[in-house]
Amino acid sequence: MRVIGGEFRSRRLKAPAGLETRPTPDRLRESLFDILSPVIEGSFFVDAYAGGGSVGIEALSRGAARVIFIERNRKAASIIEENLTSLKLEARADVRCVRAAPLIGSLETDILFLDPPYALSEEYRLSLDAAAKHARGIVIAQHSSRQALDENYGGLRRYRVLKQGDNSLSFYQSVL
Repeated sequence: MRVIGGEFRSRRLKAPAGLETRPTPDRLRESLFDILSPVIEGSFFVDAYAGGGSVGIEALSRGAARVIFIERNRKAASIIEENLTSLKLEARADVRCVRAAPLIGSLETDILFLDPPYALSEEYRLSLDAAAKHARGIVIAQHSSRQALDENYGGLRRYRVLKQGDNSLSFYQSVL
């Protein structure tokens, strides 16, 4: 795993061992941040179901002011902390080792990135419903291209879908 662009471009990141986490592919991450480039600078970004933290670290590398990483798996959360320390990003980041959906509902973010394990389809509904309560910016859900997410979750409406192989990104914004 590596940082694709920005201040820490080409820096290698540690990844959690095993199959419990699924890193966002480099090409998909690059496409995501090409789309977010007009709004990432100075943003408050949340990387939920963060795994090794590559998406949130990419956000920091490209100018996000602050990132909260939410990862329930203690080993993966520890890897995120190691990656942040190696890049000296601890002051701009916070790692929370808790269930994502309950915390998401209490955060007002500019950009919220959700990447639950594909097998836990209920987590998408829980997280997107929670995000709808406080979303003031963009909510992005990474999911299997075979999985259909709803067009609307509470006050969130999908406005874009990006498909790359088995991975898709659904982009939502508040309509309230």
